[in-house]
Amino acid sequence: MELTKEQTQVLELIEKMSAVELNGLVKAIEEKFGVSAAAMVVAGGAPAAGGDAGGAGGSDTVNVELTEAGPQKIAVIKVVKEVLNIDLKAAKDLVEAAPKILKEGVKMEEADALKAKLTEAGATVNFK
Repeated sequence: MELTKEQTQVLELIEKMSAVELNGLVKAIEEKFGVSAAAMVVAGGAPAAGGDAGGAGGSDTVNVELTEAGPQKIAVIKVVKEVLNIDLKAAKDLVEAAPKILKEGVKMEEADALKAKLTEAGATVNFK
C-alpha cells in the first residue's frame, strides 16, 4: 500500500510521539469523529483469542499486556522505556497504569522477546 505525501507526514509525526501523547491523540480522534479505536482492536484481536483457545497455530500476532510491574518497578520502567523507545516519564506512567497493553499486533517472536525482557526485570506479562 502506497501512502500519500500527507499520510506519510502524519505517520512520521506519530512515530515521534510518546505513548502518553499517542494515547491522548487517539482519545481526541475518537471524540472528534465519534469512533472507537477499541472496537477495531477487539475485532482484530478476536481471532487471536480464538486461536489461543483452539491451541497453537491461530493468529500470528498478539497484544502484549503488562499485568503487574512486580517488586522491581524501576527495572521494569527501564525495560519499557527501552523497548517502546519512549521517554522515562511516559514509561513510568505506563508501568504505574498496569494492567496496560504495551504493544498491539505484535508478531509472536517479538512478543516472546518482549515478555522475556520484562519477566527478567520482574514484571508479569500476558498475551491477549
